[in-house]
Amino acid sequence: MENPHVISHGVVWRNAHSFFRYCGWPSVCRDEDGVLYAAASGFRVSHICPFGKTALFLSHDGGATWSVPLVVNDTYLDDRDAGIVSLGGRSLLVSWFAHPTEVYQTTYRGSIERAWGGSAGVLGMYDSIPAEYGRGGSFVRVSHDGGLTWGATVQVPVSAPHGPIRLADGTLLYLGKEHYSRGAEAPGVIAAWVSTDGGATWVRRGGLTPPEGTAWANFHEPHAVELPGGRLLGVIRAQGPEVAFGFTMYQTVSDDGGLTWSPMRPLGIPGSPPHLLRHSSGALILAYGRRGQNAAEEPSGAWGEHARISRDGGETWEEDVLLHEAAPSDLGYPATVELPDATLLTVYYQPFGPDGFPSVLCTRWRL
Repeated sequence: MENPHVISHGVVWRNAHSFFRYCGWPSVCRDEDGVLYAAASGFRVSHICPFGKTALFLSHDGGATWSVPLVVNDTYLDDRDAGIVSLGGRSLLVSWFAHPTEVYQTTYRGSIERAWGGSAGVLGMYDSIPAEYGRGGSFVRVSHDGGLTWGATVQVPVSAPHGPIRLADGTLLYLGKEHYSRGAEAPGVIAAWVSTDGGATWVRRGGLTPPEGTAWANFHEPHAVELPGGRLLGVIRAQGPEVAFGFTMYQTVSDDGGLTWSPMRPLGIPGSPPHLLRHSSGALILAYGRRGQNAAEEPSGAWGEHARISRDGGETWEEDVLLHEAAPSDLGYPATVELPDATLLTVYYQPFGPDGFPSVLCTRWRL
């Protein structure tokens, strides 16, 4: 059946003829001149890989075609979860996350060896990395020339796949997980931090409280959006037998700039993680991937990229839009931007082509 929402599908980047062809976890933004910027973790061999780089792609035609990748970060570690936000003019902020060296040498060593045919490869060199470069954490950098050059790396206290958002007054608000971070209240807490100087320094606003019977280990990868009047809406990935529906998203709001947050409530939508956008019509768009438990329990429950629409400020999420169906696989993390004609462009990663490796794809669609 023809999908009345979907206009077209496209490819942001596919690196098919390389050992380093895995690309995932993208984000997208648009500057004041209409240029689109998509950021992702590219040049990888697998989902768990020590080689990931933060790659940036530009489009000057509304997402129909994209530039070759511009490498923003290529550190000793795996530069994962690329977020991108426009700061006004040609200024951009990119965010990313990296595990410390010991996580690759212990927890993920087996996964890396399997990806490399039984060899740990570069991990044998990790003992020689200076401590300051091997500590991992969450980071941001700023560009003032449309991504051609980038400023110093700043470590930030929280991490989330799509990074911070820019509020109406120019403040950056980062709803994320305090993990591997200096100044964190406790490992794994989800909290809001703000920057009023373009990402150079960050101040903690307030943390959330997990629902009774759950722990912070159940909650990850939040995203937020600002509503009219200044209300903040946050949605959080939730998983595990302790949470409602097993694999879903929980929602919370703040009416005091992120100082306090309402009790988290389950949405019951079978997918994660979230990305939020407020459309010029006033509608809220919640993009997410269906790729695990409960993924096919509803009539529209196909694996792939989905969006829910709310027309009452997030009180209810009624219409479910299937953006791009996929076979069960490694996929998701969609992020959406509005184009000048009020249509939408959502970027995400999922396998494309016969090799089964994830590429960065996009779908243009309408409400």
